Amino acid sequence: MRKHRAGFTLIELLVVIAIIAVQIALLLPAVQSAREAARRAQCTNNLKQIALAVHNYVSSNQTLPAQSMASASSTNGAESWGWGFGWPLAILPMMEQQPLFNAFNFSRGFFETGNVNNTCNSTVCYTQIAALICPSDGYRRPWVYGTHNYVGNFGGPGTMARWTGTMVPPDAWGWYANTGPIGIENIRDGTSNTSLFSERLSGVPGNPSFQLQSADGKRGYYDIPGPPVDSGNAANVMSFLQTCKALPGTTMSGNTQCWGFAWTMGYYVHGTNVFNHWSPPNSTACHNQTVESSQVWEASGSIAPPNSNHSGGVNMAMADGSVKFVKDSVNLQAWWALGTRNGGEPISSDAY
Repeated sequence: MRKHRAGFTLIELLVVIAIIAVQIALLLPAVQSAREAARRAQCTNNLKQIALAVHNYVSSNQTLPAQSMASASSTNGAESWGWGFGWPLAILPMMEQQPLFNAFNFSRGFFETGNVNNTCNSTVCYTQIAALICPSDGYRRPWVYGTHNYVGNFGGPGTMARWTGTMVPPDAWGWYANTGPIGIENIRDGTSNTSLFSERLSGVPGNPSFQLQSADGKRGYYDIPGPPVDSGNAANVMSFLQTCKALPGTTMSGNTQCWGFAWTMGYYVHGTNVFNHWSPPNSTACHNQTVESSQVWEASGSIAPPNSNHSGGVNMAMADGSVKFVKDSVNLQAWWALGTRNGGEPISSDAY
C-alpha cells in the first residue's frame, strides 16, 4: 500500500500566508500607535522638565527667564535689541547642564562685530541637548547649531497687543509695553490658565520652499499682507486670520528654516524660540508683510502657532508647571485667553 506523507497542500499554504499577512496588517498600526504614545510621553516629560527648570529659575531670580537677552558688551548697535541669547541658556543650571552654562561667554552676542556666527561660543552653540527635542518631530536638521522643538509663549494676537505672554524680551529702552522682566506675580490670569511653553516642528536649513499641503508644509511661513501691529482692532485680527486660513494648498512657503534655528539664540520680534496665540495649534503660520516686508521670522505681529506631529494637537506646559494636551479644535476665544498673562478673560477648565 502507498504511504501518505504529512505536509501542506498549496491551498493550505496560501491560506496560512494570507492569515499571517492579515495579522501583520492588524498589528502594524498598533505598533506604530504604541511608539507614538511613547514619543508623546517623552515629549510631555521634556516639557515638564523645562517648566520645572523655569520655576527653579524663578525661585533664584524672582523673574521668569527672558525670551532673548543682550550680551554684556555689545559692539553692534542693534544687538541689544537684535540677536541675543535665547531663554534655554538661562535655565541650563536647572536642567543639570551647569558645565555647559559655565562654558558660555555671555560677553559676546550673536552676529556682533568680530563674532559672526558666534564662533567664540561654538562649543556650547553646537551642542545638542536631548531634552529640547521632541522625538515625534521625525526630522534631524543637518545644521551646525544645536536645535530645539520647544518654544515659549509670546502672547496673544500681535495686532491686539504684543508680548502679552510669559516668555517676552526685556525692554532695555522703555519703549514698549508688556515687555519684561516679569515674574509669577504678573500672571494675574492664574498660572493654571496661562501657557508657558509648547512645541514647534523644526525648520529646514537652506530655506527651501514647500507647498502648504505637503508633508513639510507646517515647517514654514506663508507671506500675506496684514494689519499693522498694535492696532487694537479685533476686526483686523480676524480678517488676517481668515486670509491666512483661506490660503490654497498649492501656496508656496516663504522662510522655512527659522523654527528651532539654534537653542542658544533669540531675537526680540522673531519666532526662533517662541510661538503666539493667534491661531490654534497646527494651523498655518503666516508672515505679516505689513509689519516687516522682508522675508524674516517675525512672530510678534504674525501668526506663529505651535505645531507637532502628534495626532490632533500639541503638548503645552502651563505656567503652574503642569503639561496638558491642547487639541487643534480648541475654541479660539479660549486659545487667546490661554496666551495672555493678565488679560482678565474668563476661561473654564473644560474649554480646552
